[in-house]
Parts: sequence; structure tokens; C-alpha cells
Amino acid sequence: MFVSDMDSTLINIECIDEIADFAGFKPQVASITERAMQGELDFDASLIERVALLKGLDVEVLNKVYTERLQVNPGGKELIQFFKTRDIKSAVVSGGFTYFTDRLAKDIELDHARANELDIENGQLTGITQGSIINATAKAEFVAELCEKHKISLDQVIVVGDGANDLLMMSVGGLSVAYHAKPSVLKQANIVISFGGLDKMIDFFDE
Repeated sequence: MFVSDMDSTLINIECIDEIADFAGFKPQVASITERAMQGELDFDASLIERVALLKGLDVEVLNKVYTERLQVNPGGKELIQFFKTRDIKSAVVSGGFTYFTDRLAKDIELDHARANELDIENGQLTGITQGSIINATAKAEFVAELCEKHKISLDQVIVVGDGANDLLMMSVGGLSVAYHAKPSVLKQANIVISFGGLDKMIDFFDE
């Protein structure tokens, strides 16, 4: 099984930063995001703070970010299709938002997706999320949950990430891959990809 982080891993952007750009305060939010991904800030608190800044934004902004800013990182689509030919399940799990993970999963044919759900009322973001926050612990639990669902062991899982929020789930998988990652992640990954696309992972498999 293949499980990947979304923002700056499977895709080219940090979605929350781009949402904030439409509200005119991307630098402020991006600074918090960067510090959280470096492991300098508590993830839950940083997410609550950033989402609160989005209060009042029209939900159409989410569509604009998806259609105008978001791109699958090079080799991503090819990698997922490769896994399909090998009957390997694929999933995305994110400290970002279901609006993007669910849409991405449908577009590139991922089998599973999990993320935080933005609360929306009358077509506007309310500045909070619904349900439990998808943090490092929740990401690792999702990996374990998928293993149980598909009756495979954790050592049969490839986990890909780039930030501090990914370290725990990377530690529970059989093979951890740091993709264009933060220094703290580079130190702990089994494999590091700092150049080229996600399809470099195809080289891990014997023909």
C-alpha cells in the first residue's frame, strides 16, 4: 500500500496558504505553516490559528485554489497508475482539507483520502473545522486503519511525506520516503528524493 501526505508532497502547494492569498494575508499564514512543518509549532494550535483567519471567505475560493493553483507534483499521476497495475492500494492523508483531498482522490484515482473538514455556513468559511483534527497521530492511525481494512501488515506500506507532521506515520510504515522534505524529515526517512519527480519511486520495484 502507498500512503502520501498531500500538500507539498503529492501536490505543488500548501492549500491553506493559497486560500489565505485570496484573503490578502498569505505571508502571515505561510509563515505559520512553515514553522509548523519544521516542527517548531504545535500542529493543532497552528491549524486552529490559521483556519480562524479564513473566516468569512466565500467557499468559491476553494474551487479557485483547486482549479487555478493546485497541480499534482511531477510523476504523481504516473506513480498512482503504476500502483494500479500492481494492484497496490493508494491513499492520501492530510492536515489540510477534505475539499482538496477528496477531489484529488477522484481526479487521480486514489483509493482512500482523509483530511480536516472545513466548516461552511451560507457559502462562507466559518473559521473552524469539524471533528477531530488530522494531526501526526491521526495520520499514523489512518495508516494502521487502512492496513487492518485491507488485511496487510504495516511493513507492507510505503509512506511519503515532507514535514514534521508526517514523521509519525512515516515511522510506522515499512518504507519511509522523504520527498523534497524539511531537514528533520530527511534525517529520519529510509529513502530521500530531493531531485526529480514522484515517479522515481517506481525504481524501488523490481521488474
